[in-house]
Amino acid sequence: MTQDTPTPTVEQKKPTYPLDPLVEVMQRLRAPDGCPWDSIQTNESLRRYLVEETYEVLEAIDEQAWDKVQEELGDVLLQVVFHATIAAENQLFDINDVIATITEKLIRRHPHIFGDKEVKSARDVTINWEKIKQQERRALGREYASILDGVPKDLPALTQAEKTQAKAARVGFEWEDVSGAMAKVEEELGELAKAREKADQEAIEAEMGDVFFALVNVARYLGVDPEMALRASTKKFVNRFHYIEEVADQHGLRLSAMGLNELDQLWNVAKSQE
Repeated sequence: MTQDTPTPTVEQKKPTYPLDPLVEVMQRLRAPDGCPWDSIQTNESLRRYLVEETYEVLEAIDEQAWDKVQEELGDVLLQVVFHATIAAENQLFDINDVIATITEKLIRRHPHIFGDKEVKSARDVTINWEKIKQQERRALGREYASILDGVPKDLPALTQAEKTQAKAARVGFEWEDVSGAMAKVEEELGELAKAREKADQEAIEAEMGDVFFALVNVARYLGVDPEMALRASTKKFVNRFHYIEEVADQHGLRLSAMGLNELDQLWNVAKSQE
């Protein structure tokens, strides 16, 4: 933050739900006489588990299984405490630093709540949020060299594409409406067809990527999260295919022995029952 932009403050209260019990359990697991598996983990070795637990939360939310959401959020919290505990052992930071940092950041980035900044819409909030982030990076000497910097490289590809496109759009690099984005999809499909005609596998892969990228842009214009939309469609496919398997099993049929027309008829039945 710049000197002429004071950080808003909020009254600090005694926490109602302290993390001490969870932190103490993790410290016990990491002790020399603790759990052999937990004691050898590192921040690097735990990366995959943080990602996996996050996706399990998303799945539970999709299912609206709120007991499961509660459990899975606990698993994500465990990963946060796990990482912070390892960092504390290496004298880098601890869970209190993590909580203090995010609390201060939320207060600083919401001056319309904790300060005197006025906003009229969610869009105004987003614009102001980005301005504050730029000020923070400038103060720390971490300004981005490119407008496209700052998109995590480990994001799922669809989400990474959407965030990259959104950043470019902030400087006007976009069509006036979704029709331009949809025309681009048609263009990329044509180029994919040409690559397929030439049987050029390298070109096919490149054009396939361009089709996906163009479709993500259409989703962005329509206010659709491409990652969640694809997850929903995949789940829908799985449910319909399970129905086909169940019917085949009831009649003693093997899927591999059934023709496409017969499978498609069952698919349509499954679709009609949704």
